Amino acid sequence: MTFLMGAVAYDPKVVTIWAGMRAWLRAHGVPFDYVLYSHYERQAEDLAAGRIDAAWNSPLAWIRTVRLARSLGHEAEPLFMRDTDRDLTSVFLVRNDSPYEKISDLENRVVAMGAVDSPQARLIPSAFLREAGLAPGQNVQIRRFDVGVGLHGDHIGGERDAIRALLSGEVEAAAVIDSNHLLFSREGTIPSGRVRVLAQTPAFDHCNMTVLDTAPRDLVEEFKKSMLSMSYADPEVRPLLDLEGLTRWQEGRTTGYSLLEAAVDQESFYDEQGQIKGEDYSP
Repeated sequence: MTFLMGAVAYDPKVVTIWAGMRAWLRAHGVPFDYVLYSHYERQAEDLAAGRIDAAWNSPLAWIRTVRLARSLGHEAEPLFMRDTDRDLTSVFLVRNDSPYEKISDLENRVVAMGAVDSPQARLIPSAFLREAGLAPGQNVQIRRFDVGVGLHGDHIGGERDAIRALLSGEVEAAAVIDSNHLLFSREGTIPSGRVRVLAQTPAFDHCNMTVLDTAPRDLVEEFKKSMLSMSYADPEVRPLLDLEGLTRWQEGRTTGYSLLEAAVDQESFYDEQGQIKGEDYSP
């Protein structure tokens, strides 16, 4: 029996990563294979239906998978995650010369965000605004950049466009994940000294490898044990870990998804059975 995993091909490097992982796992006795998806919604549906054994899920796909599985009488488990998937934050950036000092100062202003389905650059920041008394579409306006819809923010082009809108003066603030704030500064998308952080969200977790209680447990444990054993000191696997953006795999956990869960409910993005409800979301 082959253990079949799904991954979303948001970038050409995904093929390189999972082809390399496949070769490494098979060499270590795990009968592993993978299929690639064009968006997370189909992947979540296939995992819940048992057509694949595991899925490398975005945090939003994790929430949908949990709901789909429960509607069918099953439970989802976050098997493992990257060390870089834990305790992330999103930030609201403003131009350095702007007068804004706190998030509530954005009342009646325009905030740029990433794609409609981006956890870090749309859903969680929108919930953060609500906590501050700012209702998107009412007393604060949102300008969304719907790049790579269906990829759950893994395509970060929407965040880059949000930053460009901020720098050009089209909007007063922009919401991005903190790691992309650093990336955009390194690559020059954000020139030195042009922006500052106005506010920062509480911490949340990102991707995880999801399995259901219907998956063959012996293969699940083989897969998990092998992946957790990967060492950054191993020259064979280090390039794959670098491409995937981690130095080691860690045990999965559920504690870092409450912010996104609340945002999904506030936006009526998915219902309790995992069905898509977002009226302007079409992956």
